[in-house]
Amino acid sequence: MSWLQRNEQLRMLPGLARWTVLALLVAVLSGTASAWFLLGLDWATAARDSHHWLLAGLPVAGAVVAWVYLRYGQSVEAGNNLLIDEVHDPKKVVPLRMAPLILVSTVISHLFGASVGREGTAVQMGGSLADQLTHVFRLRHDDRRILLMSGISAGFASVFGTPLAGAVFGLEVLALGRMRYDALLPCVVAAVAADRVCLLWGVHHTHYDAGVLPDVTAWGLLAVAVAGLAFGCVGKLFAWATHQLGSRFKQHVPFAPWRAALGGLVVAALIWGLDAWRYAGLGVPVIEEAFQHPLPWWDAPAKLVLTVLSLGSGFKGGEVTPLFFIGATLGNALAPLLHQPYTLLAAVGFVGVFAGAANTPLACTLMAIELFGGQVGLYALLACTVSYLFSGHNGIYRAQRIGQPKHPRGVAGVRLGDVDQTQAVNRPPVEPPSAER
Repeated sequence: MSWLQRNEQLRMLPGLARWTVLALLVAVLSGTASAWFLLGLDWATAARDSHHWLLAGLPVAGAVVAWVYLRYGQSVEAGNNLLIDEVHDPKKVVPLRMAPLILVSTVISHLFGASVGREGTAVQMGGSLADQLTHVFRLRHDDRRILLMSGISAGFASVFGTPLAGAVFGLEVLALGRMRYDALLPCVVAAVAADRVCLLWGVHHTHYDAGVLPDVTAWGLLAVAVAGLAFGCVGKLFAWATHQLGSRFKQHVPFAPWRAALGGLVVAALIWGLDAWRYAGLGVPVIEEAFQHPLPWWDAPAKLVLTVLSLGSGFKGGEVTPLFFIGATLGNALAPLLHQPYTLLAAVGFVGVFAGAANTPLACTLMAIELFGGQVGLYALLACTVSYLFSGHNGIYRAQRIGQPKHPRGVAGVRLGDVDQTQAVNRPPVEPPSAER
């Protein structure tokens, strides 16, 4: 090795050491916040399961949380989309109030029976807590972007116990088809350390037992590809329905507390009237069932409807665990049609619908390997890739940018929330009909 090469390596060390320290600080903050959140979530779930009468308070709980956000949290109302926008176009430090507001409001949503998840909460806590270090260390915009990405990775990794997936999620979720490798080390360190910190608080993550998965075969790959197409379409439907319902609610019920009260009333009536308690909250027991025996075909659409109603009307929480539920139960239902073990399709569905809805196929593939073992890797990669492609330019995070369009007519560089308008503007002009006969 020449002197120049040795010198180059030495010049890297101060920067690497600096980012390692910053990432470890982010990990301590995010891992601790996720641990407290998960403990609160366990308490809320146990209380709701023991006292079903709490469901009657869902409309009031939703209205109170919406009023608090209206009064004190309008600057952080955008949640994950705010973090993504700040990474792409840094303007001001994310207010610290985002962390306690989203933590308490999500626990309340679960306590009273809303069909929501937990990923959004952990990511928002991780990103907002990480961003507070911007003040402490007086970071520049470029450094602040990396800090926010490491906070996103730390939150995702610690709440699910998947450090590899968390590290890549923070890199992949920002833009379709593009990743920033300058943030790779901070995201990896923050994700791995945050997961360890969360475990040190005595938190244990759910173990999903997929058993022994089959060897890779040509028919198995074809079946998984077909299932991946279905996963992508369902992911697209989930994202579209959630955004559409939210927009319609805002259009017809402008006052946020009334929107949440109305949505809570509908959700509570459906759960109570149809005895649909299995769809309240996270629904982890049903996800576990998807790996144990065949389930009714309506589990996936029922969870989709209740989650869309909950999120669209303004209840706080994440989309990801409900997407795990929808994917695992949909895969379970597709298994006999595709002549595959329901454990295999439940496993790839678990990550496949999420891959399409969040546009993160690589992170979801790594998550499948971490949760179900290396044997699922090739199947999961195929399912997540097909799902990603067939979900189109849609997604649960409207602030995502299109880095590399999925098809030639896509427009690069725009937010997913602006895709329809952009495509309308950039659509090639229609040629006038010819006068020739």
